[in-house]
Parts: sequence; structure tokens; C-alpha cells
Amino acid sequence: MSIFQNLISSIKGGALGSRYFRTKDLDNLPQDINEAVESVMSKSGEVSALVYAENLFNLIEGLNDKQFISFFNTLSEKYDIDSDSLSKASIEYSKNKTQENLEKITQSSEPEWVELFRRLNTVPEGTLKLVKLRERIRLLEKESPKLAFFDAALLNLFKHWFNPSFLVLKRIDWSTPASILEKIIAYEAVHEINSWSDLRSRLEPEDRRCFAFFHPLIPNEPLIFVEVALTNSMPKKIDQVIKIDRNVIPENDINTAVFYSISSCQDGLSGISFGNFLIKEVVHKLKRKNEGLERFVTLSPVPGFVKWLKEKSVSENIDEEDLLKQAIIYFLHSDREDGFPNDPVARFHLGNGARLERINLNADISLKGMHQSKGIMVNYLYEVNLLENNHELFFQTKEVQYSQRIKNLSKKLQIQ
Repeated sequence: MSIFQNLISSIKGGALGSRYFRTKDLDNLPQDINEAVESVMSKSGEVSALVYAENLFNLIEGLNDKQFISFFNTLSEKYDIDSDSLSKASIEYSKNKTQENLEKITQSSEPEWVELFRRLNTVPEGTLKLVKLRERIRLLEKESPKLAFFDAALLNLFKHWFNPSFLVLKRIDWSTPASILEKIIAYEAVHEINSWSDLRSRLEPEDRRCFAFFHPLIPNEPLIFVEVALTNSMPKKIDQVIKIDRNVIPENDINTAVFYSISSCQDGLSGISFGNFLIKEVVHKLKRKNEGLERFVTLSPVPGFVKWLKEKSVSENIDEEDLLKQAIIYFLHSDREDGFPNDPVARFHLGNGARLERINLNADISLKGMHQSKGIMVNYLYEVNLLENNHELFFQTKEVQYSQRIKNLSKKLQIQ
């Protein structure tokens, strides 16, 4: 937001703002949503544009699902691309390739309603409201396929607005405001946090860390966070990490950082990858603070494994050796058309440059763990000096980088 917009927001938020904006013109804000759109699109003054945009946002948020879909259908029809202007601009550019003519093509090729989103973004908490708006659009896309245009447009805007260089990395600890801690509990997507004591055991001990990315315009909403255990070994079971009653590992004994949970917080930002930047930032931060750290690993779930087993018609009563064999096949031999690994978590970590280090049986015997992976979890190893090479190799060849341990197991189990 510009300095002026911040000033206007501050004025609007106080008593002075209430008096300042209580003009005859702004007292009669349109309550018809289509008139409200016209007001936002036609106003050029900063002050009036902000007030009319805020009024429109309030009207949009008050729509039921049927009205919401109808509103965006009308928006699409009335503020679509002007085909005649685009055609004329293209012809002009083909005759005379100037910067001015190129800009005319750029402007003509964008639907007018995209500018509406930009104007809505200027209101107080406008960025967060747009994120929530896209979340609702995504929920209703099946009912109205035309909403996909708005979904894609917002995603494109968000990719600019949420550029990683704008994000702020913050440590989440037991002194973090309760309002944010409550969101950490709510957004945890890998290993449920069942109580405040559970959360405290993940944040307060000296051998535990949690970091989150925030956006300057959404300072109280984490975008993504990662939970880290500082240990003296590579864990095989999740209970070793999240058990509440355990012994804290002395700092001098710590040599391994374990990333055991990464949770995205905003569905409205789906399609924007924050996780790879988060892990790399945290690796460097931890390395600077803890000179004894020699190894960075994960203890990761395998969310697609049981579904894959069912698709392969593998028996429910499979023994552990066969289960391990099937797991290795699942990770190393893709069934996907694009050739990338079957497992979504594997695609994420291997795409970041990590290596498949170890497959652990009976690692997560919770109901969720058994339901999605028959209890299997895996360790991915992040070797800092090999990340870039592994990343490039993975996307060039789609081959999984894996450890000698897994190579030996493959040979033992006669996996081709």
C-alpha cells in the first residue's frame, strides 16, 4: 500500500475518519451491488475510491452462494475484454512496433474486472479479503465453471503480491500472541495439535522450533509454517518427536534438525509455493544459530500410499516385508503421465533438492497414519551443498535421488 493509502486507512479507522468521510456524497453509498461496481470503477480520487471499494466488498461478502455466482457472471459479461479494442491494438502494433502500441495491447488483453480486484486490494485488510474471496470462488467453481477465470486472475495477481522477497520469516514460540497460536492449532494439517499442552510441547522446549512466513499486509495471518525438532539422531517414528512427556535434548548433543510438519494456512493462496523457500530460509537460519547442526532431514507422511495400494489391488493383509517392497516401488517407479513421483510429499521435497533417505515402517500408527500410509513415514535428507544440483537433476530427468540404504534394500527385495 502507498503511504497515502496507509494514511487514509488510519484516518478511516478513528473518530476523525468518521467525521471526515461523513460527506453528503459518501453517506449515500449504493446498496445495489452492480451500481456499487460502477462506483468503484468510475471513481478516480483516492479517498472516494477507497470508500466505494470498501462498500462493494461489504456487499460481496453479504451475498449467498447463488447471488455470489450471479454477481460474477454479470461481472464477466459487463467487464470482459473489449475484443474490438484488442484487435485494433494488435493491428496497430503489427504495423508499428512501439512501446506505446505494446502497452495498448497489454491493457486491451486484460478484462476490466482485473482492475476491480486491484482497487479492492486498497481497502483496509483488502489483501486478506481477496484471499478469502478466492477461497470462496474455489469452493463454488464446480457449480459455476466461469468462476475459473476469476480464480486464475486472482492467482496471477497473488503471485506478484506474495513474491517471496516480500515475505517475513518469524519464529513462533510460546510468547507469540494467543491469537496467532490459535491459528497454528487450527491450521496444523499434518499432526493434529490436540491441546494447549500439546502446542506448548512443540514450541517451548529449547530443542523445538516453529517458523512461519507472514506478509506485511497480513501481519496476523500465517501463510505457511514449519515445525522443527532439534535432535541427536534421525527419528524413525513420529512419537519420538511429538510426545509431550519426553526428555529435552541438551544443546551440546544436538546435531540434526528434523522438519516434521509443514502446513499451508490459506486455501485462497493455493497454487503459490511457499514451502521450498520456507525450508531453505529455516535451514540457513538454524545453521547460523546452531553450529553443531550437521544434518537436515524430514520425517514425512506418505499421504497417497494406501490409495495407490488399492489401485494396485494389493491385499489388505500384506506383511511387512511386502509392504516395504511396495513402498519402494511406489517411490521409485512412477505411474503418473508426467513421470514425476507418485507421492505429493515426495514431489515437494525431491523438487526442493532433497534425497529419499529412509523408509520407516510403523512410524505413524495413529488412525490417520494407518488410513493414509499403513503407518509408513519417510526421511528426506537435505544436504545443503547438493540442493541446487539435485533440484535441477530432478526436473531434468524426473529420477528420484535415493540413499545407498534404499539401494541395498531394493537389491535385497529384488526390485527392478
